[in-house]
Amino acid sequence: MRERPDTLTTFTPENAASLPGAVWLKRRRSAAAERFSAAPLPTEKEEVWRYSRIDQLDLDRYRVGTPDAPVVPPAAAPPELVRTLVGDLGPRAGLVVTVDGTLVTSSRSGDVPGLTVTGLADHPEAEALFGGTASDPSDFVLLNEAFAREPVIVDIAPGTVVEDPVVIVHVVGPGESALFPRTIVRCGESSRASVVEIVVDATSGLLDPARRPDGQPGSVAAAPRHLVVPVTELQVDRGAELAAVSVQAAGPATWCLAHQASRIAADAVLASFAVGLGGSYARLRTDSALTGTSAASTLRAAYFGQGDQMLDFRTLQDHQAPRTTSDLLFMGAVAERAHSVYSGLIRIRRGAVRSDARQTNHNLVLDEGARADSVPTLDIEENDVRCAHGSTVGPVDEDQRYYLESRGVEPEMAETLIVAGFFEDIAEQVPVPGARAVISRALAARTGVDHG
Repeated sequence: MRERPDTLTTFTPENAASLPGAVWLKRRRSAAAERFSAAPLPTEKEEVWRYSRIDQLDLDRYRVGTPDAPVVPPAAAPPELVRTLVGDLGPRAGLVVTVDGTLVTSSRSGDVPGLTVTGLADHPEAEALFGGTASDPSDFVLLNEAFAREPVIVDIAPGTVVEDPVVIVHVVGPGESALFPRTIVRCGESSRASVVEIVVDATSGLLDPARRPDGQPGSVAAAPRHLVVPVTELQVDRGAELAAVSVQAAGPATWCLAHQASRIAADAVLASFAVGLGGSYARLRTDSALTGTSAASTLRAAYFGQGDQMLDFRTLQDHQAPRTTSDLLFMGAVAERAHSVYSGLIRIRRGAVRSDARQTNHNLVLDEGARADSVPTLDIEENDVRCAHGSTVGPVDEDQRYYLESRGVEPEMAETLIVAGFFEDIAEQVPVPGARAVISRALAARTGVDHG
């Protein structure tokens, strides 16, 4: 483990305790900050951080909002950015907007019985829900627990069907600040709902190709530096169905250390889709616990790295009960000097008989200076199970390139079309229809294809 520097003064228990909130929340924050302060910082020598850039993180360069020094006033929210994003997503059941960690908007759209969209302070079961899924926090999940200013709760009552998604937009503003978005979703028994969560830099243009037609992340030197540590907890109760889409479109100088934890009960289904576009170093850890008989999860991700970006994905498919099913497919491309990492573990616990788990990772390496690491692994404690894992890392298929060039397509355009086709199939699997168009357009812009 890396020694914690003596000069680390920002992320202290005192600063955590100074944030507003109920007595129980202040206690939780202080305890989390104490645990984080007492432990050494993670290092690349640890298996869970291998291949990463975590040794380069300088926590002292960021500041965290306190009552005496707020990160940014809510009025700084760029309304045109939010309006564009929300409008492109189509009809919605609710909307939440945060700006640099401060809750600006929390509302439902029309009369949606059984749906609650609120800040943590206004929910009667807040104490039980906060940390109920990410129940064993460590590293930066602890830091989120200590410094999340205004966590958001989306609660779907048992038996409720919410046709349109709840949209949550976390806007990252100017300044070298640290943000800790926290989202808690509970999908009650036999309910059905969808959530779209977006982390977006106010100036990056990654989700607005009209603003930045080349789809590039922009100049790192000119970009504000942020530390963004989002934590999303997904509780899917018995017989429920939840579609969860997350989009990371941070600025080019941002460090994003995200964590998604889900617990899927008996006969419940989670369909999760993550998109990674921005950030200097952007990491997403996805822990999916299948805790009830016949629980099922479908995990998808698409990512595209350029410049000196590093996009880092770690997954756990944790089968804890019989006849559980998980299906993972992560697909990405890296160009120029970008680096991607995928490290995934399928764990079949004793007693999880007749479980079926699949794990696949495909990577395109588009330039000699780019790199992709892929490490799928298994940990199986039962015999009567089915598991499969595999990965590919390589350049554009030469047969496909030859086919297009032989029909008069220029070499550069041939590669662009092949990469666009690579992403087209997985983009069609986005489980929320409104988000599908936004994601397809953003990926197409990144590949250089006019998506209309």
